[in-house]
Amino acid sequence: MQRKKVLITGAAGFLGSHLCDRFIREGYHVIGMDNLITGDLKNIEHLFKLEQFEFYHHDVTRFINIPGQLDYILHFASPASPIDYLKIPIQTLKVGAMGTHNCLGLAKAKNARMLVASTSEVYGDPQVHPQPEEYWGNVNPVGPRGVYDEAKRYMESITMAYHTFHGVDTRIVRIFNTYGPRMRLNDGRALPAFIGQALRDEDLTVFGDGSQTRSFCYVDDLIEGIYRLLLSDYKMPVNIGNPNEISLKDFAEEILTLTGNRVKIIYKPLPVDDPKQRQPDITKARTLLGWEPKVKRNEGLKITYEYFKSLPPEELNKQPKEFISQK
Repeated sequence: MQRKKVLITGAAGFLGSHLCDRFIREGYHVIGMDNLITGDLKNIEHLFKLEQFEFYHHDVTRFINIPGQLDYILHFASPASPIDYLKIPIQTLKVGAMGTHNCLGLAKAKNARMLVASTSEVYGDPQVHPQPEEYWGNVNPVGPRGVYDEAKRYMESITMAYHTFHGVDTRIVRIFNTYGPRMRLNDGRALPAFIGQALRDEDLTVFGDGSQTRSFCYVDDLIEGIYRLLLSDYKMPVNIGNPNEISLKDFAEEILTLTGNRVKIIYKPLPVDDPKQRQPDITKARTLLGWEPKVKRNEGLKITYEYFKSLPPEELNKQPKEFISQK
């Protein structure tokens, strides 16, 4: 029997590489695509020897040509950290707009089902808590985070337009804070920032008074939720994340306990438009997909910390001294 074929954009990134692993295990033929602006081939080099895996070094903002059948497309190509999308804002907007357009055109041509990776950032600095899918958000389109937030909001809009106008079979996942092996230490997000600082014996930097909250989901749980959504019949957006909310101050304390480090927590001004609260309402995921996170934060953090400790010194020392946001 011929294997089903799936295209995963952003395949060399954190989530994209874990998705490649999952679909290989499920028996698919996986086509990975990445322009390697933020992705790293080290994340998928273990797959190169497999005949059921192939890799295209390609920018999805340019025309995409995949020969033969294609059953599924998972569009995960995008900078995802504040440091990245503030450094390359135009590319961030283009991959959300033109990249999504090209992928949807390919899905239409191949009669393939397409899942797009949206984000909790579509809710902006939310005035509703926790955030259900029906909440439209509180986003500043001209603020520093607007290049990412609005790129993802446009991604959802054009995806629904292709679904309603062209009949393309689409899915939309709204991803909340996720962590695990293959995260980049230098991407500016709270968890790798804290662990990187602790490993270098630097004080942990918390922005604001540390009362702002995040909800961290271990990567294996997230991938399971995405997989179930892809194979479901539900067309509207679905939150996938862990509703176990924690303040950044308390989270920094957890990291100090985990690492046994005796450095201090220092406080700096809160960045512009940094969300004060972030917690998913996962009622839809529970009822429609039978999904909820299984990995407890203390378990996932131990695995992630061991991964970061295993990195070579040059990787650890690439960590920037300043962090732009604690997404």
